Amino acid sequence: MSSLAPGPGLYVPTQDEKTFALLVYVLGIFSGFIAPLIFFLVKRDSKFVAFHALQSLTWHIIYMVALIGGIIIAFLSLFASMGFPPGDHAKPPLAFFGIFGIVWLIGAGGGIVNLILGIVYAIKSHNGEWAEFPLIGGWVLRKVVYK
Repeated sequence: MSSLAPGPGLYVPTQDEKTFALLVYVLGIFSGFIAPLIFFLVKRDSKFVAFHALQSLTWHIIYMVALIGGIIIAFLSLFASMGFPPGDHAKPPLAFFGIFGIVWLIGAGGGIVNLILGIVYAIKSHNGEWAEFPLIGGWVLRKVVYK
């Protein structure tokens, strides 16, 4: 690894910073947004750890909002379809099960994406990389490093 800074405003992190950034992602797999939030609040003095913690925290919040929003929409569709039963009462409400399937896919797919992102970015952060998540990493980098 080079001793030069990776880019303007960025620096080569210490071994402790690399370890804390690794823990942000590994613990985030199991605890959701709680571990990244704790690391972000406790290690704000380290831009490297704060960047990785805020990046992971942002991902977990987006995933949680999408999942909770989908669950709310699924239950609203269930209650709405109960007011208009089909002619054949033996059939389940199609609107609920269609939306429920989409919500289930968001939950399962998000869980798999969470696992993959956690492992890949834990390795990258432990190697000292300022690796950005797709779509949100650039925004987080500007907020933490270039503020």
